[in-house]
Amino acid sequence: MRILITGGAGFVGSHLCERLVSQGHTVICLDNFLTGRPENVAHLMGSDRFSLVKYNVCDYLHVDGPLDAVMHFASPASPQDYLEYPIATLKVGALGTHKALGLAKAKGARFLLASTSEVYGDPLVNPQPELYWGNVNPIGVRGVYDEAKRFAEAITMAYHRYHGLDTRIVRIFNTFGPRMRPKDGRVLSNFIVQALQGKPLTVFGDGRQTRSFCFVDDLVAGIAALLLVESDKSVNQRTNRAEFLFKQTAEMHESVHDPINIGNPRELTVLEIATLVLKLTGSRSVVQHQPLPVDDPKVRRPDIRKARTLLGWEPVVTLENGLQKTIEYFRTVLS
Repeated sequence: MRILITGGAGFVGSHLCERLVSQGHTVICLDNFLTGRPENVAHLMGSDRFSLVKYNVCDYLHVDGPLDAVMHFASPASPQDYLEYPIATLKVGALGTHKALGLAKAKGARFLLASTSEVYGDPLVNPQPELYWGNVNPIGVRGVYDEAKRFAEAITMAYHRYHGLDTRIVRIFNTFGPRMRPKDGRVLSNFIVQALQGKPLTVFGDGRQTRSFCFVDDLVAGIAALLLVESDKSVNQRTNRAEFLFKQTAEMHESVHDPINIGNPRELTVLEIATLVLKLTGSRSVVQHQPLPVDDPKVRRPDIRKARTLLGWEPVVTLENGLQKTIEYFRTVLS
């Protein structure tokens, strides 16, 4: 396949580029380097199946030649980033998604949207299944990211229903691994860097809020499986649009076109995660509590039954093994 990946030089995007190139696909990586980094994909530059283009997906989007798939991963993704770039976050979720969908439609390509578990907001159910509509504060400081992704999902489904576009939506849960930025504001990167530098580990609130972390290799394996699995339903004729729009059956929610959670269902409290990082790094750092940020989710755990059923996917890397690889990466970066 010939695949365009927006945000391909970011943390997750670069691992996805790497995996798809290794599988024999040709990848065009598009990134404006707002939060992505050229060095994340530098090792791929020698391949004739990879190319890197500096570009803002919110602008007019054109690619010469055929495309088999468009994968939209461009967006600030950590709280620190989308709080620093709130307008850019909203624009890439709205304008960027629209441009990427338009390109997929023009090329007759499959479209895959990188969404997020943040569409569930501060959930009132645990674990979170794909049918849960979420509990989001649209005007809170986190709303710029949550609502950008919720809009991106809505317009993606509209293109699927109205234009018959072959679309996929992956809801990504907390992910970690090499190529995370040391100061990106994410829980695990913060803990690891603080532990390695002998600084107090910053725990917000009482630390009893939960998170579920998926190693990046597992995540991209699930995303690649979602991209490549054949469609079980299609909406290719306008005459069938009204019937499809109003058909609300259980079978619809088992389609690869509907959102699919990809994450690790192992759930730990933030304090348990901090203790594990201290153990694996051998650090003598202490835990330091700070006030809980506004709208910070109290629980986060994916229901992955749909991924198991439709994709035959589930995570295989343990948290401990993934953390060891990530810690070694940060040791190198910090040195």
